[in-house]
This record gives sequence, C-alpha cells and structure tokens, in this order.
Amino acid sequence: MARSTRSNDWGFPRWRAYGSERGTTQVRMCDRHGCDRPGNCPAPKSPNSPDRWYFCEEHAAEYNRGWNYFEGLSAEEAAAREAGERRDASGYAEASHYGWGGAGDGTRSRDEMRALEVLELESDASFDDIKAAWRRLAKVNHPDVRPGDAVAADRFRAVQTAWEVLRAAEERRAA
Repeated sequence: MARSTRSNDWGFPRWRAYGSERGTTQVRMCDRHGCDRPGNCPAPKSPNSPDRWYFCEEHAAEYNRGWNYFEGLSAEEAAAREAGERRDASGYAEASHYGWGGAGDGTRSRDEMRALEVLELESDASFDDIKAAWRRLAKVNHPDVRPGDAVAADRFRAVQTAWEVLRAAEERRAA
C-alpha cells in the first residue's frame, strides 16, 4: 500500500493547533570554528554572492566590522548600486512625513526642541537665528575664554551638542 503524504493540517478548521508539528526544530549553529551558539545572523560570503555564512550575534558583529559593501567595484559601479538601493528604499523616504507624529511641536522633534531650549530660542526660530545664538553662546562659554571654569565648559559642550542636533536636522530638511 502506498504511503500517504497528506497531513491532517489541510482544510479548515485545522485539526491541530498552529506550531504543533511533530518534527524537530532545525537550529543552525554558528559557522565560526569552535562556536557552539545558534547562528541566526546571515552574512554574505563574498560581494555579489547569494551564499551566506550564519553567525551568532557576537561573531556577526566581528565579521561586519571589516566588511566593505563596495569592495571590488569602481566608483561608477558603487554610485550606481547606491542609487539603485536608494530607489528601492524610496517608500521609506515617502513615509518620512509621518515623523511629526512623535514628540515635539509638529515642526521639530523632541531633541530639536531641547536643543532650542539650550540655545535660549523659541520653537519658531529660523536657522540663521540658531546659528547666531550658537556663535554667541560658544564665544561666551569657550574654554579658551574662561579657562578653569567647569560650569562654562559644561555649558559649552551642551551648546555644541545642541548645534550639532539642529544642524543635522536642517541638513535632513534640505535634502
């Protein structure tokens, strides 16, 4: 008599609960020699190759530290690949206008609002106002102007960090 390949899981309703298969679960081990942890992080074996290594998280981090995605490509080929991947990910860029849904006043994020507070500005300040306030506060609190003053040094660091946050936000908006 022929052996049946049909399971009891076909049709509706299912005769068993989901996940109650009888077979064992396959656990892939890390491909790093001597490692006995599960390898659940795939990594390419070589550029432009579908073959993958499977590492544990620690060895995947070690492998990725030395990985150059554009290795072996000319500058034109690397630019073409980057443009293609940006085109494929354009759906995420189109949804970036939902970013206002987080904390902030609708035009700026929470971090930008905090940076504006550090620079003693209102939330509707223009980038030119931000730049002027940053220069003014940096000159007043600079460690070369006030040597040995720990409070001024901390204030200078806060002003610099606020400037970096607001400058990066302005560059994102311009792009």
